[in-house]
Amino acid sequence: MKFSMRVSVCLLVALVAVASCLPVRPSSSFWNATVSNAIHGVDVSSDVYGNTFSCLKSSNYGMMIVRAWHSTGVFDDNAIHTLYNALDAGITDTNVYLFPCKGKDAASQMNGMIAGLAASAPYPAGKTDGYDRIWLDIETNPSSGCGWGSDLSSNCQFIKELLDAATAKGKKVGVYTSKYMWEGIAGSSCTVGAGYPLWYPHYDFVDSCSDFTSFGGWTSPTIKQFSDRKSICGITSDADVYC
Repeated sequence: MKFSMRVSVCLLVALVAVASCLPVRPSSSFWNATVSNAIHGVDVSSDVYGNTFSCLKSSNYGMMIVRAWHSTGVFDDNAIHTLYNALDAGITDTNVYLFPCKGKDAASQMNGMIAGLAASAPYPAGKTDGYDRIWLDIETNPSSGCGWGSDLSSNCQFIKELLDAATAKGKKVGVYTSKYMWEGIAGSSCTVGAGYPLWYPHYDFVDSCSDFTSFGGWTSPTIKQFSDRKSICGITSDADVYC
């Protein structure tokens, strides 16, 4: 969930203790802040070329997550090219995400994405599938006929069907969502994802997971998406860090 931020600069007036709070725009270094030695990565929803990944690799970005299923419920062909480019550049921690459409069968979508990626195997770096893990993107879906609707119990069951379909194919799977999105879509009592890794967003531009608050049965996260405007190697993308 995105939010606006105001940074105040307090000015001390000589001889009079008066604080004046003035809004200022944070510098580009603030938006792009990274401070830890943890493994960093980017997630993308469009085709990314090989020279970009070579640059990311040299900048110590060791993980990549690419969209492989559109919110409209169809396969994203760009994922194949992007996975090849990342692996060719030496980024071997490659993952994909599926943005599900509630208006279509859950298992059919998962199986369709897996089959679409498998059709281009083998991938570089000895990867049969081209990816290590599938992430379910559980957030508001604006595509026509694909919204979640208000039936939280039905939504929770749909997410379970997606997870079950991935595990039935022997794939590693996790969930991308925030506390706000999860509880608004599946309900606070829905814990079907608790046994799987969590990738959560919080755009505080700090690459630390110490801000995490438990929800949905998760007590600890695996990845944090800490920026939605990371400018690096000629692209602007979301930035992530392993917890």
